[in-house]
Amino acid sequence: MEERFERAYRELIVRAKEIALISSCALLLGWDEETNLPRGGARHRGEQQALLAGLEHYRAIDPHLGELLAECDASLPEGRPIEAANLKELRRRYERATRLPRSLVEALARTATLSQDAWLAAKEVRRFSDFAPWLEQVVALKREEAQALSAGGELYDALLGNYEPNARWSELAPLFEALDQALGPLLSAGLAASGQDAISLQRNFPFDRQRAFSVEVAERLGFNLSQGRIDTAAHPSTMLIGPGDCRITTWFRKDDLLDGFYSTLHEVGHGLYDQGLDPEAFGTPAGEAASLGLHESQSRMFENLIGRSRGFWTYFYPRAKTVFAPALDDLQLDGFLSAIQRVAPGPIRFRADEITYNIHILIRVELERALLEGRLEARDLPAAWREAYRTRLGIVPADDAEGCLQDGHWASAMFGYFPTYTIGNLIAAQLYQAARRDLGNLDQLFAKGEFVPLVEWLRDRIHRHGFARTPADLVQAATGHPLSHEALVLHLHERYVLHRA
Repeated sequence: MEERFERAYRELIVRAKEIALISSCALLLGWDEETNLPRGGARHRGEQQALLAGLEHYRAIDPHLGELLAECDASLPEGRPIEAANLKELRRRYERATRLPRSLVEALARTATLSQDAWLAAKEVRRFSDFAPWLEQVVALKREEAQALSAGGELYDALLGNYEPNARWSELAPLFEALDQALGPLLSAGLAASGQDAISLQRNFPFDRQRAFSVEVAERLGFNLSQGRIDTAAHPSTMLIGPGDCRITTWFRKDDLLDGFYSTLHEVGHGLYDQGLDPEAFGTPAGEAASLGLHESQSRMFENLIGRSRGFWTYFYPRAKTVFAPALDDLQLDGFLSAIQRVAPGPIRFRADEITYNIHILIRVELERALLEGRLEARDLPAAWREAYRTRLGIVPADDAEGCLQDGHWASAMFGYFPTYTIGNLIAAQLYQAARRDLGNLDQLFAKGEFVPLVEWLRDRIHRHGFARTPADLVQAATGHPLSHEALVLHLHERYVLHRA
């Protein structure tokens, strides 16, 4: 029986790794699209992506894969948790893939490439109407995908499953609602504690210095540049092309240090997770992150819990003052911290403070659910967006670039992704709380430039496990508690209310 299992399992893994290689080629084309592709090459790139998506899908629905999975399931020996986890996830993927026609998979890949190009052009002229026809196409295709995958269930759950395996909105909604109810009082208290006077960081920060400083910090935090790279693009992202090849894209603004620096920190968190996975397991679930929410927990932790802490800047601020001289000459550490920890509702998600950030996500989740379910037409998105921001944050975007064109997720057909940011915030706070319990005063470690203990703690508790354990199991094991909103609310209260009172 065991010999039968070993033979079938070896062949299954070979085939899974071949599928992963095709996917990695598509990712590499995606990275090139973001960093180097001429605008005129978008249509051809769309055909390339469609071809690769079709080839990957053809391999993913091969009936022999189903036969191998059945044989492995029937002969799996006791005490093989890694193999059992791989089989469970590979079975889930096979069943999802077999519900999708190849024509739809290719159409999504082609349309997403062209849609992203149209989104960039519309954002440049700050006019949603130029992008609206493309969004209509994307929504129609994603609805078709959701209907094929849902098997009569909730459409949104089907798309959540692309990022959070087996997630159900009915289970996430109470968690999001509990957080939402806590955010109102926190926002009022945070605004009061921040006061009226704001220290401006709108100064001259040359691009080359921003990049050099960001790369220096990334390396200090543990990102291995001999196995990765950092480039600029229209939308920050992290792509694990394969073992030893993790690529980060970021952006910089010459009059604002924070946009580029915190975007880079965010992606460094993703990159550290990818570089902490087992390279020998690449191409199998055990060599992949357990979920996008868990992945976002790492990026949000490095961007905010670490990157906006006093300890972090106690260590890095003297270097920042040197690198950007004379831009920060008049600003001491306390003033700089006051600026980066200020609570101030604004229209842009990636510039949001930690309290209002999740309100931005809640708005997007409701709008994309409405688009998918047909309660909102694509052409009506700008008006719905403005009303949501007026109601929830008391502000109205100045134009479409400040409004519904600011994110590229929907242009890239990434419906169901936005909840992972809030899931990531919740997990990050809970993990950070546990790390302080296990490692002691993290601020004191950071102030001395000691980031390795936390990275190693995360590698041991999260990164190295890949998909071998579920996100819920990993969070429970690392923190001693199931996922909750309480740690995040406590963190926000401590940083933005208590410490500023």
